[in-house]
Amino acid sequence: MPVLHQMQMSGNCYKVRLAGRQLGLSFKLKDYPEHDGLTRKPEYLAKNPNGRVPMWETDDGKYLPESGAILFYLSEGTTLQPTERWARAEMMQWMFFEQYSHEPYVAVARFWLAYAPKEELEKKRHLVPEWHAKGNAALGVMETHLKSRDWFAGSQYSIADIALYGYTHCAGDGGFTLSDYPALSRWLARVAQTPGFIPLSQSW
Repeated sequence: MPVLHQMQMSGNCYKVRLAGRQLGLSFKLKDYPEHDGLTRKPEYLAKNPNGRVPMWETDDGKYLPESGAILFYLSEGTTLQPTERWARAEMMQWMFFEQYSHEPYVAVARFWLAYAPKEELEKKRHLVPEWHAKGNAALGVMETHLKSRDWFAGSQYSIADIALYGYTHCAGDGGFTLSDYPALSRWLARVAQTPGFIPLSQSW
């Protein structure tokens, strides 16, 4: 059976759990406790030299890191990927946006403000205004799009929505005020109503 190497609190790992549940897939979870350093050990680095989770392990011993790549791999040929060419390009556009313009600020602020040791946070405190400014800019781009669209790619829910939901729905942990974004808030509610939805706190 395939294995998802993951940390429960990670939004990137949650994306894969959510997609897997909604696709009806069967796989095992291998959890790595936060701050334990196991993903930096030689055994793990031999599988993923980047030393991070999530990582997908196939039955035949292949290893695929990076949440976006895993989402794309698992959803190929399913309703979570649009079939129309332009909509598929939009899907990739928003997944790239999430990793480049959204995750580096929204997710990073969440980690440092909600999960990092306090003494380590103080070393990064001067960066918080930048994280909030750039994270709010990304949320603003999403808000503009969602004023006229229900979903991010084409006319249906897709892995683009899953990719963006992973850290957006818990952005409050990082000091962001989601109520400032009404269209985005309505989208969050729509995602939470999709079939097979599970919250971040649920393993499987």
